[in-house]
Amino acid sequence: MAVNFTVFEDFAVVKGVRIGVAQSAVRYKDRDDMVVFELAEGTEVAGVFTTNAFCAAPVHICRRNLEKASPRYLLINTGNANAGTGPKGFKNAELSCAMLAKATGVTAEQVLPFSTGVIGEPLNMEAFERGIPAALDNLSESNWARAGRGIMTTDTLPKGYSKQVEIDGKTVTITGLSKGAGMIMPNMATMLGFIATDASIPASVMQGWARKLADKSFNRITIDGDTSTNDSCVLMATGQSGVTITDGTSEAAIIFAALEEVFQVLAQAIVRDGEGATKFVTIDVESAASQKEALDVGYTVAHSPLVKTALYASDANWGRILAAVGRSGVQNFDLDKVQIYLDDVQIVEDGGRCDSYTEEKGAAVLAQSEFTIRIQLGRGDINERLWTCDLSHDYVSINADYRS
Repeated sequence: MAVNFTVFEDFAVVKGVRIGVAQSAVRYKDRDDMVVFELAEGTEVAGVFTTNAFCAAPVHICRRNLEKASPRYLLINTGNANAGTGPKGFKNAELSCAMLAKATGVTAEQVLPFSTGVIGEPLNMEAFERGIPAALDNLSESNWARAGRGIMTTDTLPKGYSKQVEIDGKTVTITGLSKGAGMIMPNMATMLGFIATDASIPASVMQGWARKLADKSFNRITIDGDTSTNDSCVLMATGQSGVTITDGTSEAAIIFAALEEVFQVLAQAIVRDGEGATKFVTIDVESAASQKEALDVGYTVAHSPLVKTALYASDANWGRILAAVGRSGVQNFDLDKVQIYLDDVQIVEDGGRCDSYTEEKGAAVLAQSEFTIRIQLGRGDINERLWTCDLSHDYVSINADYRS
């Protein structure tokens, strides 16, 4: 069951973006499973992709095409990841780009392909023959909600968000979609993210912004510790609002903050819809000596099956959290300085059980659908935040039955 996530249906239109959606039967019949984004000429695009060595063919092609040409189209299919498919998979991904290019009059290098779904199976190219023309036939500025459903795999809900800000009396719109519910871990977190704005953002700024935004959102979530072969996050700036951003200005700061909100909402939505998730958990690591140290501690706690199953059971077995912190790899740990809280309930004080702590207080926090685990290391002034969920019986069932 999804954790406190609202399904957004009323999206703000981004000038310069049209979306087409089709039922092409890539894997399953009678569902939307192919999405085409059409971008206005001159749109700047930046991407952040998986670090998995077995990254899928479309990831390789996306990276290559971003370096070669100015993208005009995104082509997304669900149901088949086209990963672990060797040279044939690469050829099929290239063919899908060529098919869309031929239908629209652009070059194949101006198409960015994205796939998500089952790994290791050949891509159904007949689906692209059906789906591409059907998607192009219903291109619309207003197809965001339908596209959100069209990119789902094990997701229970579509994920999207819009944000608008005023710059010099002009409205700048940011709208985005994300997809993912399992095989989620940073670098990249199986997730896809597509965020568009009608601001004009220089090419020299775009990639740096995309990386920074992903690092504070999609690279701060984990559901199960598995990094997918297909993770991709794309930032698009059409420039159609009439607002041009210059890096380092107050206007740039406003746009960046708005983008950061959209990225984080979309990333958190993935955790809230985690496979079998019943708890949305924020982990704050404070007073660390370095960012790496803070994240090592945070992810060791977040990835621990013993911690995650205790969270699911609302079992105040705080020793599991303490043990995870202790095995996180922090060097020269002064355990006497460690403080740990569940929301405002202190469970560990100066490295040991807090005198005021009771199991009833801890269990009451863990019974909530949302709460924070706060860990103070007492080693420096670096703070980092990430988001995770519990591990339930349903997670095992969903993944055991995924290919059925």
